[in-house]
This record gives sequence, structure tokens and C-alpha cells, in this order.
Amino acid sequence: MIPRYSRPEMSEIWSEESKFQIWFEIEAHACDAQAELGVIPASAAATIWEKGAFDIDRINEIEQETKHDVIAFLTNLAEHIGDDARFVHQGMTSSDILDTTLSIQMARASDLLISGIDRLLVGLKTRAIEHKLTPTIGRSHGIHAEPVTFGLKLAGFYAEFSRCQDRLKSARREIATCAISGAVGTFAHIDPMVEAHVAKKMGLTVEPVSTQVIPRDRHAMFFATLGVIASSVERLSTEIRHLQRTEVREVEEFFSAGQKGSSAMPHKRNPVLTENLTGIARIVRAAVVPALENVALWHERDISHSSVERVFAPDATIGLDFALHRLGGVIENLLIYPEVMLANLDKLGGLVHSQQVMLALTQKGVSREDAYVFVQRNAMTIWAEGGSFLDNLKADNDVAKNLNDSELEALFDLDQHFRHVDTIFKRVFD
Repeated sequence: MIPRYSRPEMSEIWSEESKFQIWFEIEAHACDAQAELGVIPASAAATIWEKGAFDIDRINEIEQETKHDVIAFLTNLAEHIGDDARFVHQGMTSSDILDTTLSIQMARASDLLISGIDRLLVGLKTRAIEHKLTPTIGRSHGIHAEPVTFGLKLAGFYAEFSRCQDRLKSARREIATCAISGAVGTFAHIDPMVEAHVAKKMGLTVEPVSTQVIPRDRHAMFFATLGVIASSVERLSTEIRHLQRTEVREVEEFFSAGQKGSSAMPHKRNPVLTENLTGIARIVRAAVVPALENVALWHERDISHSSVERVFAPDATIGLDFALHRLGGVIENLLIYPEVMLANLDKLGGLVHSQQVMLALTQKGVSREDAYVFVQRNAMTIWAEGGSFLDNLKADNDVAKNLNDSELEALFDLDQHFRHVDTIFKRVFD
């Protein structure tokens, strides 16, 4: 992922330096276990920790000849360790290093992503409580439907990202496994105790059956989860973008002093952050199909998965990490205009109360079919000519003989739409 959409904390997880350091730690912990088993001298294990080092430029130089990254690393490691390097990597295969390292990187990436969701949840809860009873119009198909509160909108997103967090925690557990089982996963040349030791030291669990690789259904589930989270990021971003349209302008991304919206039009204030998030969501979701296709490897292993993972694993996690923190900032600094929300809610002259009137007529003995006709014909007049929906209803004989003026006026009270807001908030936040 390009630096523009990267946070240093996440990029570091996928850096060459970090990767080779994990490789070294896996090898060194494995040697400790081998020494405990009596397979290698304890002094050799100590020397490996003491002298073990690597040089990235030298590794790349060796790989130019070997065409094998793990062998290049081990060769460079041996240049630092000396004779005891012959005890490194005993009974192991490259995938033991590569797959266990990928598990560690994904687990560490998950921790940062969970932290990003935490930040977003705090922002959503704070703003939801702040606007718990701020009236706004609910829309279906982009058209005014019935009143809601802006706090309820945000509470819905809070609940959604809470589910995202639960899924991510589950996915983290699923990918945090260790495989140190040898060429085809049979432990023919290495004791399973080594795997258990490395797993414990690196904060992983043991992979039950690893063939030569950790099964890719785990990775597929992980990146599918990231894809779902990205879609939730896009849904909230799209909501903000729609609400910021000039014709709506109920909310707005914070526009800082000195910020410019357009190179051509000085008046512009564009929703650039949420538009950007919509695009990043596409990048994250782009990892899902390749991750699914990586599940079907040949027999005990092939490397068709490797090149794809080297691209999409960093890009998806770095992109989503950036997106979560950017969205958290958008919510924290979001400009919210309650007076505009109320003005928009009233734009259709009270049509948003049509269901309440229809239901009240049925309570008076009018059939639902007739009630619908009475209410709709008055509503359609407002769509065509404007005016007051309440006044039209009062003047309609079929309506007036069932509901008097005071009863009709009571049906246009906003508070009736918000009487269960507390119940919903308790469901979400308690």
C-alpha cells in the first residue's frame, strides 16, 4: 500500500525488517526446543540467540543466486552465527517459517484493526448519545419515509461495527496458528514438541494438521471478515456523503482552515474523506476472492497462493487500518446541523406522518384499504401542489368524519416516533 494510505504502525508489521526478525525468532525458539530435547547442544542454541543477525541487502544479494528467500536468509544467518548455524532449521521446511510468520503478522495486524474499531465505536457512541433525540428524516429508496433521530442512525452503525469487532476477534483466533511440522506435515524429522514450544513463545496455537502449509480456509475467513468490515466502512461513508450533498446538508465533514475543495471553484467543500474511504473499501474487498481461490492448493502444497498473499495481505490490512482511523476522525469531527435536519423533515408539509393517520383511521373503524385511499389522495396533492398535509386532511370529508381537528393535530407530533428510542439505545449500549 502506498504511504498516502498507510499508518506507520501497520506498515511496520509488513516491513522486511519485521519479517526477517520474526523468521529469526521462530528459528531460534525452535533451536531452544531442539536443545531441550537433546537434538542439538544447548550451547549452540545459546550461540544462535547471541550471534544471530541478518542484513537485508545481503539476503537480497544471496537470493539473486539461490532464487529462494528462506535459503538466502538462512545463508546470511549462518554468516553471522558460524559453525553452530548447522543446527538451525533442522527438520523444518520453508513453509514452517513462512506460514507461521504470516500468522504472526495477521494476528498483530488484527490487534491494530481491533484498536481502530475501538476508536470508531467510541466516536459513534459519543455522537449517538449527543444526538439521541435530534429529529431527522428517515429515508427509504432515497425518499422521505418517517422521522427518526440522528442518534438512532449512529446507534445502528455502532451496533454494526460491534458485530465487525466480534467477527474480527474470532477471525484473529482462527488465523493465529503455528506450523513447525516438516516437509509434508508429518513431523518425520522434528518432534511436535518443537512446534508447541514455538507456538507458545510466539503467542500462537498449534495447527492440528498442516500438511506442508497452514490450511488456507483460515486465511480466506480472515480476509472475508476484512471485506465485510470494509463494506461497513463504505456504508457509513456513503451515508455521510449523501447527507452532505448541497440539497441535503444535514452533516458535513470538518473543513479545516486553509483547506481547499477545488482547484477551479473556491466555494467547494467536498466530502473527500468519505469518498476516499469508499475507494479504499474496494481495495480491501479485492483481497477476498484471491483468498478464497487460495484455499484449493495442490495436494500437500503448491505456491500458487504465495505471490498473491504477498500483495494482498499487506494491502488489505494496511488499507483497512488507515480507513478505520480516518473514519474514526470523520465521526469525531463531523459537523451536524440539527436545524437543517428539522427543515428537511418538514419539506413535504407533514407527509411523513401519513402512516400514523392511516392507522388512526383504522382504529376508528375504517377499513385499511379505504384508509389508505383517503390518506394517499391527500398526500398526492401535496406532492403535486405543495401545501399543508394536515390542512388537506382536515378538509377531507371522509377523514374529518372519523378524526376531528385536534385528533389529527395530535397525530403530527414528532415525539410519538421517538417513544422507544430509550429501548433501542439500551439494546445497543447496555
